[in-house]
Amino acid sequence: MRNYLSELALGLEPYTPGEQPKDKKYIKLNTNENPYPPSKLVGKAIEFETEDLRLYPDPEATALRESLAKYYGLKADQVFIGNGSDEVLAFAFPAFFSGGTVLFPDITYSFYPVFAGLFATAYQEVPLKKNFVLEASDYFPENRSGETKYPSGILIANPNAPTGRYMSLGELEKIILANPETVVLVDEAYVDFGGESAASLINTYDNLLVVMTLSKSRSLAGLRVGFALGKSHLIEGLTRIKNSFNSYTIDRLAMAGAIFAIEDEAYFQETRHKIIKTRETVAAKLEAMGFHVIPSKANFLFVSHHKKAALDLFNGLRDRGILVRYFNKPLIDEFLRITIGTESEMETFIGVIGELAGFTNDEQPDRINGELTD
Repeated sequence: MRNYLSELALGLEPYTPGEQPKDKKYIKLNTNENPYPPSKLVGKAIEFETEDLRLYPDPEATALRESLAKYYGLKADQVFIGNGSDEVLAFAFPAFFSGGTVLFPDITYSFYPVFAGLFATAYQEVPLKKNFVLEASDYFPENRSGETKYPSGILIANPNAPTGRYMSLGELEKIILANPETVVLVDEAYVDFGGESAASLINTYDNLLVVMTLSKSRSLAGLRVGFALGKSHLIEGLTRIKNSFNSYTIDRLAMAGAIFAIEDEAYFQETRHKIIKTRETVAAKLEAMGFHVIPSKANFLFVSHHKKAALDLFNGLRDRGILVRYFNKPLIDEFLRITIGTESEMETFIGVIGELAGFTNDEQPDRINGELTD
């Protein structure tokens, strides 16, 4: 039977999301979701909005753009709203990178090469240094040649995924300064878990675009709200692509919930600090059990064990009802990415992975509810 697919569709290697099995109840530490519910104000906002669902949403998302602009000290015309940050990233490829070459690390968010393939954009992967460190100088023109000497785009996830490593604003600024003719897109999906946003640099650089999401730190993965911050000419480029594809990408419920999630600053600070505290405690406990833990500023940890194969640990955890992420790819196939859950979930995780790593109950570090002790 003819499959009717185009050559483009047949040639794509689609992104593979984290598994969502339904055969039993799992502790889900595989999709970097926030373990805490969104602000209670979100539900109230959505309920209030339901009467107007017969009407199209504001295609400009004016109220949400104004809310985000106020939060980040920008103007509304410096904010773009998308259906999750993945859509914003997708729009950036035809808006800024088409016809050129985009650079990004060889180990990073695996959607980037998918977008490049979908939008027929050439790309070059820049190797990370030892222990997954991103070196700013690797993105300087003097260290490149040929078509990548002056690429159309540089794409940096900061903190990086799946490693969790964070590049300081000072180092990131070196990349922006060295590439004035190139759009430098900084993907900050996880920046709220310990990093400093490059949003503070927006008014300084014409070539900087910062992409963020409310899915992680604001607990709104189910509403799908992402956004970009940049000078107005970059926002116009994204808007041209959106309005050539679908003017109504964000629905009324998502916009209403997003505004109230942004405004509830106290709850945002409370939950993100809980996740940061749990992450640091879990990292220390894993290191005490012989795991190699990559320093993280995200809501996940990237770890390996010197004796236990990552795939064996992954399968063992899954058999015990705990889902983590395993990437069967070169350079990272001995690592697991572990989302930070609640303290209770992480206590269970530490107990199980400790057993799988060969620790007895007496040898395992103390529980998650306090400082690591001997």
